[in-house]
Amino acid sequence: MFRLGELFSGPGGLARGAINADIGNDNFRIVHAWANDYDESTCETYRNNICRNNPGSVICGDVRQLKISPDNLADIDALAFGFPCNDFSTVGEQRGFDGTYGPLYTYGVRALTAFNPQWFLAENVSGLSSANGGNAFPKILADLRAAGYRIYPHKYKFEEYGVPQSRHRIIIIGIRDDLEFEFRPPAPTTPDPKDYVTVEKVFNRPMPADVSNNEMPRMTQKVIDRLNHILPGHNAFNSRLPKELQLNVKGAKISQIYRRLDPHKPSYTVTGSGGGGTHIYHYSEPRALTNRERARLQTFPDDYKFVGTRENVRRQIGMAVPCHGAQLIFEAIMRTFAGIEYASVPCNISFDNTIEIQQNAINIKDVTQERLIG
Repeated sequence: MFRLGELFSGPGGLARGAINADIGNDNFRIVHAWANDYDESTCETYRNNICRNNPGSVICGDVRQLKISPDNLADIDALAFGFPCNDFSTVGEQRGFDGTYGPLYTYGVRALTAFNPQWFLAENVSGLSSANGGNAFPKILADLRAAGYRIYPHKYKFEEYGVPQSRHRIIIIGIRDDLEFEFRPPAPTTPDPKDYVTVEKVFNRPMPADVSNNEMPRMTQKVIDRLNHILPGHNAFNSRLPKELQLNVKGAKISQIYRRLDPHKPSYTVTGSGGGGTHIYHYSEPRALTNRERARLQTFPDDYKFVGTRENVRRQIGMAVPCHGAQLIFEAIMRTFAGIEYASVPCNISFDNTIEIQQNAINIKDVTQERLIG
């Protein structure tokens, strides 16, 4: 059994995948130990769905003020941290280490050093690999390696894993150096585009009458009229809109603006934004999606209740990791430790775990620890 600690936990996408991971052997399960996030509504969502009987195990507060120590937090065998991606995202300005959120991954390194868990999972956007002119990613990998872990970075395309959404994320698995296990990313379960789970399939599933977070969004008549002129799969810039409905935009034209879903494909990436035409728009109705529909695209079950205002819940859902995709990765980790073979693929991001790199990592570790302590 692996006791899981989690930093930057969000509403529980990773946690839901972890506690539901099942390889048919009860000796290999993942159980919640503790979690931390800075937003109270997000923490309450996590408590209500992941650890209702142990609400005190979710610590709400800025990770920079959290005492990351066995004296303050329960011991763990595994760590998960989807460190904030705002400064690494390809949407907008990439500030990387120079931004507010870029350095926060170091608190994951601090937890690894403090608790020495058997393995970890770290998650971030695919834009991480190019942040800071391509220099941020090798530094992050080196710091994680320096904490005493062999690392296995891989870019996952979640639509290839049965998630009804085109969502590409870098996930780094680390296994402690003294443990003789080698992780391999699980092979895609739906590698052929013809097998992708489409939004039509997801939305055709009946919605329970008492389902939460399914309030219809408020739409102005002008937006409704605009959407009525946009075909499924199209946006405000590649559609023939009457002059009075056209957008007065100069320069770059973002394809996500008033973009309607294509019913025969997975959704485009669900984000936490929503203003200025960046809501996700239904393919057959002239409206934005409800939060429950967005949650379905993130593979949250319909009985997963989100706490907070409509806008807050939208952000929670958009920042989460798809539960189903996370579960498949956690199951691959457990099979690795159980010695069970599974369909896998090579890591598609190269990183050398050799002795030479290990020596370099030791040198980096000294610097890293000095920075964290300081």
